[in-house]
Amino acid sequence: MPLTKSILAILRNLLPSQRPIGLHEPAFGDNEKALVTDCLDSGWVSSVGRYVDRFEQDLADYTGIPHAIATVNGTAALHSCLVLAGVTAGDEVLLPALTFIGSVNPVAWLNAVPHFVDCEPDTLGVDPQRLRKYLADITERRGGTCINKHTGRPIRALMVVHVLGHPARMSELAEIAEDYRLVLIEDAAESLGSWRDRRHTGSWGQLSALSFNGNKIITSGGGGAILTRDPELAQRAKHLTTTAKQPHPWAFEHDAVGFNYRLPNLNAALGCAQLEQLPQRLRRKRQLAECYAAAFTNVDNIHFQLEPDDCRSNHWLNLLLLPDREQRDALLTAAHADGILLRPFWTPLHQQALYTDTPRMALPQTEALFARGVCLPSSAVLGDEA
Repeated sequence: MPLTKSILAILRNLLPSQRPIGLHEPAFGDNEKALVTDCLDSGWVSSVGRYVDRFEQDLADYTGIPHAIATVNGTAALHSCLVLAGVTAGDEVLLPALTFIGSVNPVAWLNAVPHFVDCEPDTLGVDPQRLRKYLADITERRGGTCINKHTGRPIRALMVVHVLGHPARMSELAEIAEDYRLVLIEDAAESLGSWRDRRHTGSWGQLSALSFNGNKIITSGGGGAILTRDPELAQRAKHLTTTAKQPHPWAFEHDAVGFNYRLPNLNAALGCAQLEQLPQRLRRKRQLAECYAAAFTNVDNIHFQLEPDDCRSNHWLNLLLLPDREQRDALLTAAHADGILLRPFWTPLHQQALYTDTPRMALPQTEALFARGVCLPSSAVLGDEA
């Protein structure tokens, strides 16, 4: 196809000649080795240690959110957020269908019910205008609780995902959550370093979750974090993620069903060194995004996703929208044959066999973006070479 050839020619010109080129690869330097070695030398490699404390404080300082609790991964952080939010069996949780399956599985673990909502093209996040209209149509208030009139179940929480690192319209979504008495949770797994209205993502939710998986802007190998402004929730989060063990020099007494979710000190050492590099990585990723945007400006029938207005995105993954699924798949096939490992969006959650029978609003934007979207190589190191 002519469009496929045009896009491939641009990618070959922008990207290094060495193949394969991954979607988003980690990068490590001397300080990572130094801090990990120091951790090994100390013998404190498990879920207690000074690097865990430092990593949590560094995250709080960077985001401006006063409490950060480090966890083994972002999914564990999100599961903990739902537990802390009081989500229980039979509750419904609103969340976008256009997200990774790690956003919805923790809802199912609690025997709660995912309720999928649509996204908007500008931010890729939850569409606040359509969500408000939808909730006005399908809900009623009973004793201060938002109830789904069609199922009779309480709708307990709204989970907003900052897709590909682009901040959603949080002020409007926070108002909706307040009006409908929903706990607001931010899945900020992809958005470390992203800002809206001079506030870091995670600043609006009662609880938020970060991820430091190997494909994120910084990595601790695995790793995640719970963010909150509420000191009591923070204390409860640390307690529950440390198996709910009551403090004692030697006794093992537990006062709740907790989780062994705390980040090991060894991983936190890696995370501390990576976090030092975040400003440089953000600069490089912005440079790469600007190069992509300029290169694709004069190509007809495609759209390069820019950061939303009033935002500063981390450009975690750069997105190209093609005219239709046929041309999307043609580009994916040709690029992979050339060693450029492009990726489509995740298959929408309502199209996953596990979740086909769950409640949902009409999802036209989710389905259109999935059919057209291709994520481009976005490693920070590529910003120096573009």
